[in-house]
Amino acid sequence: MKLNLDISVPSRPEWVQAVMADFPAFLQDHADCERKASSMAMSFVAKFPDRTEIIPELIAIGIEELEHFQQVYELMASRGIPLPASMGEDPYVSQLVKRCHSGRLERFLDRLLIASVVETRGAERFRLVSEAQTDPEMHRFYKILWASEAKHGHVFVKMALNYFDEKTVYERLAWWIQQEGEVIDALPIRAALH
Repeated sequence: MKLNLDISVPSRPEWVQAVMADFPAFLQDHADCERKASSMAMSFVAKFPDRTEIIPELIAIGIEELEHFQQVYELMASRGIPLPASMGEDPYVSQLVKRCHSGRLERFLDRLLIASVVETRGAERFRLVSEAQTDPEMHRFYKILWASEAKHGHVFVKMALNYFDEKTVYERLAWWIQQEGEVIDALPIRAALH
């Protein structure tokens, strides 16, 4: 049984260049993404309280993402970078969510698999940021986050397999990987995680 994920379209070198050219803006966006990831995990708990098999893992992910937010915030504070005044909509995630099924059960599967591909993209991008760093502290910080995001990609697939058969999960996952590639490739390049 395969729990690891792939991405269909690698991030372009221009994306890494944009991030490194305006790293404060990237950190602000990264902080937003961590807050949203924590909220997303907890929204599963709120919307699907009957899914008791996955609630403990969702809570753990929510806490871990909040800890990542705290770490990014402390990094920003040490560099005099303020939090953004508001959390803007993430065009990447909103375009993915627009492609979800509308039925409750189908949407539950889609949201788990979207979480999985988003975390996998995050892992790929944190690896690229880590490799581009000349500051050893930042290199190490993003290397640790890269491993964490990759793990979360696996966890959401495993969660889906609690409620859906393998064929359904993996066929839909393959579709989502292709959709994610289309979305990420069409977005304008900016100093943001997505």
